[in-house]
Amino acid sequence: MTTTDPFSSNALQSTSFDAIVIGAGGAGLRAGLLLAEAGHKVAIVSKVFPTRSHTVAAQGGINAALGNVTPDNWQWHMYDTIKGSDYLGDQDAIEFMCEQASHIVRELEHFGVPFSRLENGKIYQRAFGGQSQNFGEKQAHRTCAAADRTGHAILHSLYQQNIRLGTTIFDEHYAIDLLHNDGGAINGVVTMNMQNSEYQILQSPHIMLATGGAGQVFRTNTNASINTGDGLGMVARAGYPLQDMEFWQFHPTGVAGKGMLISEAARGEGGVLRNAEGDAFMKKYAPNVKDLASRDVVSRAIAIEVNEGRGCGPNKDHVLLDLTHLDGDIIKKRLPGIRDISMTFVDIDPVEEPIPVFPTCHYMMGGIPTNINGEVLTQNAEGQSEVVQGLYAVGECACVSVHGANRLGGNSLLDIVVFGRQAAKVISEKLSDNPAQDLPQNQDSLHKVYTRIKNWYNASNRKHGSTDDDIYKIKHDLQRIMEQGCGVFRERESMQKALGALPAIEERLERVGLKDTSNIFNIERLAAFELENLVPIAYATIASALAREESRGAHSRIDFEERDDDNWLKHSLYFYQNRQLDFKAVNLQPKSHEPFEPKKRVY
Repeated sequence: MTTTDPFSSNALQSTSFDAIVIGAGGAGLRAGLLLAEAGHKVAIVSKVFPTRSHTVAAQGGINAALGNVTPDNWQWHMYDTIKGSDYLGDQDAIEFMCEQASHIVRELEHFGVPFSRLENGKIYQRAFGGQSQNFGEKQAHRTCAAADRTGHAILHSLYQQNIRLGTTIFDEHYAIDLLHNDGGAINGVVTMNMQNSEYQILQSPHIMLATGGAGQVFRTNTNASINTGDGLGMVARAGYPLQDMEFWQFHPTGVAGKGMLISEAARGEGGVLRNAEGDAFMKKYAPNVKDLASRDVVSRAIAIEVNEGRGCGPNKDHVLLDLTHLDGDIIKKRLPGIRDISMTFVDIDPVEEPIPVFPTCHYMMGGIPTNINGEVLTQNAEGQSEVVQGLYAVGECACVSVHGANRLGGNSLLDIVVFGRQAAKVISEKLSDNPAQDLPQNQDSLHKVYTRIKNWYNASNRKHGSTDDDIYKIKHDLQRIMEQGCGVFRERESMQKALGALPAIEERLERVGLKDTSNIFNIERLAAFELENLVPIAYATIASALAREESRGAHSRIDFEERDDDNWLKHSLYFYQNRQLDFKAVNLQPKSHEPFEPKKRVY
């Protein structure tokens, strides 16, 4: 079927809902479940079948202070999370998340999540990096696990619960852009049916973004190809800021040269990192907790070992994760997914040989700024935070901020379920007080979306001329720019070079043609839409990282090696439309607990 103008004959079909959730990972499905349970007409939009959402890849577990293995309480969890964030996390949000954690895990258990069990029947909990008892004195076992497939178990259980309630799910539908009414409130989204390239408007006074991360902005990453920051792109084009985008977590143990995740659970079960000399080198960098230091500390330690010539292999470009001293039955029972990945991608059975690993882009601590209720925030002309009416964000695409400058393992699954549920509660309460009504979209916002879509239809007919450029080459070059300019270690010259290379990426994106002219699963056109979302993320990342002249958490500057609380205890806010960077203060005041004052972070 050849391409035709999708808007030439009839206006787009429009369907109204009480609430619309964009994204069907753990955050989106938890939100949709609560709204459906409350009797609201809710739609979930997902560009993949829900059980293929990236939550399925979360391996290690979900944190909660259940105290099933070691004594624990949520205040210790709160302290560890604040410390792990390098004191950039908002303490009111962290307090809320950690206090809710035990309730959330028990709720998931009742939804059918098949957690691994201790001999006494209680939920199994393993040790993870950065966890302590009694505010840092001893190691805690806080991460509730379903073997090493915890995200998979949670996602499938939440999907099953939504199916039970009959939640409307638009799977293989891609959200293009947000719409607003004449008063500026967000009240709709234009979507594309990927099966046949038909477009429609979904209307609601409550639009929730749960679109996940954007790890595809880096060449080597643990993320699925779907993680292209679609929600962030929509928000950036709508004129709202992205927060703390300089903070990207590089997971210390990706499969060397490939990037697939080797969960922190491997170290939680007793795995040890070794260099070419066989030395368990983490004792140099984190003498107290060694291999279970926070992820940013371990990633930098691995990079230093390789940079100083102690890397393994013929190219000395990785280190080894050694599990061979563990009982083989433990590996097969508690780390079956890790064993499968190692055997599949590097032909190594970790029962017999160590796994080659190196840091790989894993998680985005920044995102769309929100409050505890998931309501999206922007900055007014006076520098004050304001709620964007009708728009919510939850999960990895959002920045509450509970992770600050560095996320602790086991807190991402907790984040998505806690705030997915909380935002849905707020929406449900608003709907009870003020039922949804159809409100016409602003014609200018509709025109902008139409123009963007038509551009890629026209691109199918563009002549490539003497160039053989295409969407995939442009994406590869963008990823290479980001990896070279904003990797594990950063300095001004390389970041400025990377920032200076981005306008050429934009120009190529404006000129490039599309070879696929069909309307049936046009993956090339989808890739073009996705790449348009990655570009503002790249700008926000580099501009924010250049401005932050300190090292904090995952942001490690060679030219500014120390943390600077006097000048940089603040969040960055990047506005893509006018390339403007602004800031707002970190919230150091919990609601019911004494604040934890910033101090030197030692493990």
